[in-house]
Amino acid sequence: MLLPSLSCLPLETFQECEMAATSATTFSVGSAISFGPKASQLPHSKPFGVRFNSKNSLANFSGLKAATFGSCESETSFMSKETAQALRSSFAQNAQKPNQTQYGLQPQASFKVAILGAAGGIGQPLALLVKMSPLVSALHLYDIANVKGVAADLSHCNTPSQVLDYTGASELANCLKGVNVVVIPAGVPRKPGMTRDDLFNINANIVKTLVEAVAENCPDAFIHIISNPVNSTVPIAAEVLKQKGVYDPKKLFGVTTLDVVRANTFVAQKKNLKLIDVDVPVIGGHAGITILPLLSKTKPSVSFTDEEVEELTVRIQNAGTEVVEAKAGAGSATLSMAYAAARFVESSLRALDGDGDVYECAYVESNLTELPLFASRVKLGRKGVEALISSDLQGLTEYEQKALDALKPELKGSIEKGIAFVQKQAVTA
Repeated sequence: MLLPSLSCLPLETFQECEMAATSATTFSVGSAISFGPKASQLPHSKPFGVRFNSKNSLANFSGLKAATFGSCESETSFMSKETAQALRSSFAQNAQKPNQTQYGLQPQASFKVAILGAAGGIGQPLALLVKMSPLVSALHLYDIANVKGVAADLSHCNTPSQVLDYTGASELANCLKGVNVVVIPAGVPRKPGMTRDDLFNINANIVKTLVEAVAENCPDAFIHIISNPVNSTVPIAAEVLKQKGVYDPKKLFGVTTLDVVRANTFVAQKKNLKLIDVDVPVIGGHAGITILPLLSKTKPSVSFTDEEVEELTVRIQNAGTEVVEAKAGAGSATLSMAYAAARFVESSLRALDGDGDVYECAYVESNLTELPLFASRVKLGRKGVEALISSDLQGLTEYEQKALDALKPELKGSIEKGIAFVQKQAVTA
């Protein structure tokens, strides 16, 4: 997720922040905040995170103008040491030239985001985090009840986006018109003893209804499905879009970012690594054994014993249950899910804004396996998925290959369940 307010929020709050250094004359914070020509000294590289210690602190989020040369401390999941050094050197050179023209931070708020289910446990913190993005010009909040208060509360935050609320089915179409990204966390949460399959009948109908409205009002939007069980709700969304004649597989995503966030966190803790340095690709699906962290592909390279691999894999797969049980009936993983979803929204907005170096894991239409839908790392661009990163599935360990073979039948069944739901509904209608 993007660093939203460089002056008042600690770096640790946004450890997964990603920015892109380019070979052009600027580098950007979330493709929205630019510095001047000195950034051309940076090699064309990967996303990086950065903390600015500026003498002229940025007093408020909506007025990002007072950039200074300051110092730059680079901490990142993806940036090489060479790029980090180049960045530090560039800022050091600028800091030694007080008479040089200062470069301002210029947010480019130009995208509309709709959150469907914005009054819920995930929707509210997600809305807050999305409100903090300088790429968002309008934030449309929809729910069947209680959304006006959420919107009123968020509207007091001095960030660029305008917040609008929409309540009930009669206002859903207006909520969606002209929207660039639609995020769907709507549905009931998991409770103790409840499996993801238990959620199916309720959430399947919710997702179907909402995606029908998306198809009719903003068919070109990126669609982010959070509602569980994602392994089945994404194929439901795909079938609905196909029936409406507007299906674009490059723009439909099952948000599995939480699995990556958890994998990064648990590996960093286990191996005593700086969390910001860790990146673990997670493939497969978004439930139980269909979640497969590729620990052998961890960056930075780190070795695991067989026991550690099994322990970490099982914990990552069951992390949702860990939270459900810890909350003892009071909810599920709402905050971490909101954080992960906001990170994926920010990545999508960066891609829409023209950032050419945006990668995330997501559950999408895929030809990497025999399954029609599969989670893997993808490259995002203005038109959605630009490429599936097949290299992650090459050179797997014996443990990973066996786990991949084992997850396929379960994931296949979940996909078929979602497709059958929509087809049955169509016959009934």
